[in-house]
Amino acid sequence: MADFKLHELLVRDCIELAELPLCKLLLMNDSQYPWFVMVPRIEDVQDIYQMDWQDQQQFLNESSMLSEVLMTAFNGDKMNVAALGNVCPQLHVHHIVRYKNDSAWPKPVWGVNDMEAYALEDIEALKAKLLPQLAAITK
Repeated sequence: MADFKLHELLVRDCIELAELPLCKLLLMNDSQYPWFVMVPRIEDVQDIYQMDWQDQQQFLNESSMLSEVLMTAFNGDKMNVAALGNVCPQLHVHHIVRYKNDSAWPKPVWGVNDMEAYALEDIEALKAKLLPQLAAITK
């Protein structure tokens, strides 16, 4: 984990929120959806199967716990979890809270609308809402 570096596309498009035991948690800078990205702090991994067994299990635990926290916090209709990696080769997994009335429903969010950046005060409010809950699951 000492040599870990976040891919430039993730740096450009996301806001760093927290460090989970294995993953860096990011917020996609698109205020249209509660959209988070988990990135295992492991170098040169493009797909989950490339991680060792223990890291795969830890990743699944963090993903499941994050999904539960997000669905509770945002009261969504559906949790979309996806790892594509066609544009950004670094393993990163999207966790997007979806609503039946969001602008992209029922399609995936990619390419439907231009991204709408968060205002600074909205980022701070989101951190205040989520970070205490996330701290509880990382202990």
